Amino acid sequence: MRSPHAFTGDYDNGMSAAALEGVRWRKSGRSNANGECVEVAELADGQIAVRNSRFPDGPALIYTRAELSAFVAGAKDGDFDDLT
Repeated sequence: MRSPHAFTGDYDNGMSAAALEGVRWRKSGRSNANGECVEVAELADGQIAVRNSRFPDGPALIYTRAELSAFVAGAKDGDFDDLT
């Protein structure tokens, strides 16, 4: 049974990243060479998929631009510094 995304109903949150065909995954230029990176991809409807580069066929979490913007703003403000 699908768990539709609250905004569009198009994606399962936590779906297999491999199921997102034709997307271009990218990572920060600050990522290390060990493959321990967070990758993002823009979906056709403007939402953003996020995955762990160590598990490219693993789950992809789907976020709206507003959700991802709020997270990035929090990271820039140091809200998560205690986690690193």
